[in-house]
Amino acid sequence: MNTRVLFSIARTHLVSRIKQSSIAALGVTFGIGTFITLMSFMTGLNSLLDNLVLDRTPHIRLYNEIKASDKQPIDLYESANDALKVVHSIKPRQSKTEIKDALPILETLRKNPDVLGAVPQVNAQAFLVAGAIEINGRVNGIDPMEEDRLFNLGNYIVEGSIEDLANNSSGIIMGIGAAQKMSLQVGDRVQLATARGDVFFLKIVGLFQSGIADLDNVQSYTHLKTAQMLLGRSSSYITDINMKLHDVAQASNLAKMFAQQYQVSAIDINQANAQFEAGSYIRNLITYAVSITLLIVAGFGIYNILNMLIYEKMNDIAILKATGFTGSDVRNIFIIQAMLIGLVGGIIGLIIGFGFSVLIDRTPFETPALPTIKTFPVNFDPSFYVIGIVFALIATFFAGYLPARKAERIDPVDIIRGQ
Repeated sequence: MNTRVLFSIARTHLVSRIKQSSIAALGVTFGIGTFITLMSFMTGLNSLLDNLVLDRTPHIRLYNEIKASDKQPIDLYESANDALKVVHSIKPRQSKTEIKDALPILETLRKNPDVLGAVPQVNAQAFLVAGAIEINGRVNGIDPMEEDRLFNLGNYIVEGSIEDLANNSSGIIMGIGAAQKMSLQVGDRVQLATARGDVFFLKIVGLFQSGIADLDNVQSYTHLKTAQMLLGRSSSYITDINMKLHDVAQASNLAKMFAQQYQVSAIDINQANAQFEAGSYIRNLITYAVSITLLIVAGFGIYNILNMLIYEKMNDIAILKATGFTGSDVRNIFIIQAMLIGLVGGIIGLIIGFGFSVLIDRTPFETPALPTIKTFPVNFDPSFYVIGIVFALIATFFAGYLPARKAERIDPVDIIRGQ
């Protein structure tokens, strides 16, 4: 039968029962609109949480770990090779915390095609003193501009700027929690007392807020040379090398290779954030499960409405078959009705979902824990809209196929005889 005729009959059926057709379309609209809104908001939120941790986490960190020697003196005693060896109170071996030949290693890493960037770091413990208040703090010596380029440090500075630290070798960027405890502001000076007993005065050029209170209460950043001066070390003294890669999936393999090649300890981003990755995966799984459930519920609504429509259209089906329409033509008519409901409802659902996403994206959201966030996070990924309309069409097709098969098997003689 002519496809145009089938579409015309399907449209007539839908228009003649406009209330039922509208309810079926609204079911799809609600399912798709909720799917788009939920996916956009939840994945945006998950991305925000991921970035809060991963922005400041290197893909690979190289450092020199102080640990017990792999071979104890008893291992050198050949007569004890076949005996059970038990060694008590093993002490860490005497070794330096710095990375040996750090500067040549740093230059080699920067030339590696797999490495996006590598930055040196010097970690130091110091007491921050202001009047009678003393805080046991942690000072990180960094290359400010490279640190900002690779790890977005500037995004977490709420007062001052990363450039102020780069231009001031005697400056310090303090965690906002520590600054508030000590009643210090940008422009004030803070006293640093090192473990060696040396005392230094540094000017506060900025305050940063990571959103993690425990970190903001103790963490501070200075210029790399300043940290080396605090420890009384030379310019070659580096305790950590942090890297960002072009492909984070290679982090595990490259970490092992660098550790063996440079005789240092290495930890990759997967090891450092194993629990966080598991939590992120579970959140995404729940989001997709809830969203797909909404679409399936909408499909059942369409099935019920089309099923009832067939019982109400028994006479029409009998007349169509009596006038020469085949069973497959009748089946196609009801499938077309279902697809039209899915298409119209799906398109309206996409528009409504996008509208709600824009509304959420523009809703103010300010909290001291997340200083860089001004509105709710929303992810406008086009793939969500493609998935939504495709799933709507698939769901409505199957929702209409089963009732259509029932209409296909109706015998017009029985219907007419019953009349």
